[in-house]
Amino acid sequence: MSQTLTMVTSNANKAREVAAFFGGAIEVSHVALEIPELRSEDVRVIAREKARYAYDHIHRPLIVDDTAFSINALKGFPGPYAAYVLSTIGNTGVLRLMDGVQDRTARFTTAIAFSDESGIEVFSGTIEGRIIHGTRGTGGFGYDPIFEVGEKTLAEIPLEEKSAISHRAKALSAFSTWFMNRQDPGLRDTNR
Repeated sequence: MSQTLTMVTSNANKAREVAAFFGGAIEVSHVALEIPELRSEDVRVIAREKARYAYDHIHRPLIVDDTAFSINALKGFPGPYAAYVLSTIGNTGVLRLMDGVQDRTARFTTAIAFSDESGIEVFSGTIEGRIIHGTRGTGGFGYDPIFEVGEKTLAEIPLEEKSAISHRAKALSAFSTWFMNRQDPGLRDTNR
């Protein structure tokens, strides 16, 4: 019998990616809940507060995530404000900011926060890559068409493969290992 978990996000693409990651080992339901975001440079802090808010509203075991997209040449911009930057200037604006820039290295960091009646646990994962000069690929979402890992953008990588290598996959892998084996409640962060 598989365990059930709720993914709380307003982004249905993230919920699909999470469900694909677990491949049925954990049944993932989706709740779209608008969550006010704490301002912080640390996605772990933001994810923790999102989990606290979500659990206080839906009262069932859940996960939330928060992602930073950090471009080295732009001193880490947009960082944890990636969603806002995407909704305002988009990939086209980011590519304009990168015009003529030699150092195109960047990284995604995702923090997954789990919350239930016992408290909150946070797990993170990072993937390194580079910003390409245009867009490539039709899959994925967000910055995927401009972020290259190896020879492909995340938008060119099939969902099943992306679900195994992405920043979110790394955070989910750490979470999954803990979740499937959690026996020691003494390790819980119960600060609500």
